[in-house]
Amino acid sequence: MSAAADEFASSGGLSRREFLRQLQAMGGLLLVADGLHIAKAADAPKYGAAGMPHGTVDNPLVFLTVGDDGWVTIVVHRSEMGQGVRTGMPLIVADELEADWSRVRVQQAPADEEKYGNQDTDGSRSTRHFIDPMRRCGAAARMMLEQAAALSWSVPVGEVHAAKHEVLHQKSGRRLAYGTLAKRAAKLPVPAASVLRLKSPEEFRYVGKGGVTIVDGHDIVTGQAQYGIDPWFKDMSFAVIARSPVLGGRVKQFDANAAAAAPGVQKVLQMPAPTPKATFHPLAGVAVIANSTGAAIAARKLLKIEWDDGANGSYDSDDYRASMQESAHKPGKVVRETGNVDSAFKSSAKTIEAEYYIPHIAHATMEPPSAVARIVAGKVEVWAPTQAPQVTREDVAKHLAIPADNVTVHVTLLGGGFGRKSKPDFAIEAALLSQAMDGRPVKVTWTREDDLHHDFLHTVSVEYMKAGVGADGKVSAWLHRSVAPSLATIFAPDVNHEVGAELGMGFINMPYDIPNLRLENPEASAHCRIGWFRSVSNIPHAFAVQSFAAELAASANKDHRDYLLELIGPARQIDPDSLQDHWNHGESPLRYPVDTGRLRRVVETVTREAGWGKTFAAGRGLGLAAHYSFLSYAAAVVEVNIDAQGRIVVPRVDIAFDCGPQVNPERIRSQLEGAVIMGLSLAMFGEITFKKGRSQQDNFHQYRVTRMNEAPADIRVHLIPAADWTVPLGGVGEPGVPPIAPALCNAVFAATGKRIRSLPIKDQAKRAT
Repeated sequence: MSAAADEFASSGGLSRREFLRQLQAMGGLLLVADGLHIAKAADAPKYGAAGMPHGTVDNPLVFLTVGDDGWVTIVVHRSEMGQGVRTGMPLIVADELEADWSRVRVQQAPADEEKYGNQDTDGSRSTRHFIDPMRRCGAAARMMLEQAAALSWSVPVGEVHAAKHEVLHQKSGRRLAYGTLAKRAAKLPVPAASVLRLKSPEEFRYVGKGGVTIVDGHDIVTGQAQYGIDPWFKDMSFAVIARSPVLGGRVKQFDANAAAAAPGVQKVLQMPAPTPKATFHPLAGVAVIANSTGAAIAARKLLKIEWDDGANGSYDSDDYRASMQESAHKPGKVVRETGNVDSAFKSSAKTIEAEYYIPHIAHATMEPPSAVARIVAGKVEVWAPTQAPQVTREDVAKHLAIPADNVTVHVTLLGGGFGRKSKPDFAIEAALLSQAMDGRPVKVTWTREDDLHHDFLHTVSVEYMKAGVGADGKVSAWLHRSVAPSLATIFAPDVNHEVGAELGMGFINMPYDIPNLRLENPEASAHCRIGWFRSVSNIPHAFAVQSFAAELAASANKDHRDYLLELIGPARQIDPDSLQDHWNHGESPLRYPVDTGRLRRVVETVTREAGWGKTFAAGRGLGLAAHYSFLSYAAAVVEVNIDAQGRIVVPRVDIAFDCGPQVNPERIRSQLEGAVIMGLSLAMFGEITFKKGRSQQDNFHQYRVTRMNEAPADIRVHLIPAADWTVPLGGVGEPGVPPIAPALCNAVFAATGKRIRSLPIKDQAKRAT
């Protein structure tokens, strides 16, 4: 199974959902897209959105309507979790439509990928995949309105044009509002993509301009926005679940008498066994259903459950770290090799070694998982803050043994996602418990303790680095071993290597100009649920590579910025396949090469803007890191001020960012500001530990996040504009996170002389004496 996982995870066009299904592949065949057909592995790869399940849809009759009153309603089929997709996607449509933004409404689509195209909101790809379909959608609707006006006036369509929510006849000066034309336009044929007249970038009214507030802003600040925990029905029941504290554990026996007799309790039941056909499954456990969430929580405390912990009952994160460290110092599976590393090490003036560690990290979304489900006449409705509406729909159907057409998933706003809410176990729980209550609406709520104990955690990682350097300090040999259990283990438990997608996140696609290089991936098994987390494996890989680059610069007595630019080498475009990265975020290697010129530019920009090179008193310093991920380029400079007790204050962070063309610059800035805060949180505090298979952190007093008084007072975002719109779009939501932890740790060294190689930092920053 692990060999199959490696093969398919390195194939082109791989999406996260597609990857799960490709794990089922056998021999020379692979299961692709939504599992509806079999394709030969030798088939031409599909890139970008075409490689995603259900691809894209650009039919304006699906995504927009114009009312008689002139109001334009635009449907958004991706999930909103703060990244601004419910603003950015309609903005693209409205621009091509020549709509007045003040007369645009936004409507959230339910789960239905056959109608809307792919709906998985992860991988920093919503805008990248759908900017062209949404432009075509708006342009087609604009041309249909123009055709309707021409027919109304009996004039050639070439004499009319749409502008600012109306159509004008150039010769007579006559005008017709969109609302007046709407019904007639809707009956016309949709123009083919080949005849669409798309705007030139110079004609954009909204795209790339900024100044557009988010569509949900007023509802959010006034408490009217609907999140996953908000749906309410008159006859609704409320549930919490006592889940197995250990991955793979099961209920051996339980006594529910005291819980069942507690005030407000309606039912206590053991959760059904998972169906093998589904992608995601609820954990084993016992559910308490009551007339309020408070009553259910109180009764859950009265349950007496004897657990069979299973194979992972002895999992201890300290012991596991030691075993990973042992593996990191032994040869592992070679995933990329250039030149002769062993020979280069022997001829080097000296060798430098370092080891870096990142623990399990929890998503800890401000809104823990929650969902509501009800069943009426065999039809299931689910309200959930899900990043994967179609997976939610399919898995609910499989667990309830009903057709997917009988399941409607209403997507609410997400109070944070970060990849956790791509796994809809919480929505499946609500549907199963509604079924147990004869279809009554049931709301399942996860407490913060539930969230931290049963999360799909970011993987734990040990990164071993070794470099051979010459007398001039230049690197002639580079060895990097990455040891981490794979997120693939939640679908195929015997996978024991990082798969192609994980390796392609700052590890095998590291573009440094080094003649002799070997990258190895020793085995590692998983003992808790592991899933994708914002930036995924870029976090440990960037932490190790960028920290090690700083150590090499210090060893050579060279400026870190200059040394990093020397490692990156001259501006060039590198074929990802030549780096053994056959994943490349599912994109064409021809369209998306690794561009070291752009990587150099973000380093040069951020250091210039941050005032790199200025001198500080003891206890203050600047740290630098840069990273390429999700087809975008980011570099950060973190400033620290550290007192004698090791207390770290971060007064300022600069981040330079190149994602190609920018659709909504204000939301890009917001995403990067959030990435800075999140990066500081995981570097300073983020850690989930295990004893006897159980998570040891319960709530925010033990799993810290950056608080308001700890956040930088000054975050400066430096967006690098694209040369033109021929440059393809990169991702935005995730690439800002990876450089923050190494930049912070490099700043600690600059301020104190102390290297931080193990996260979280906590109290490690006391000044060296």
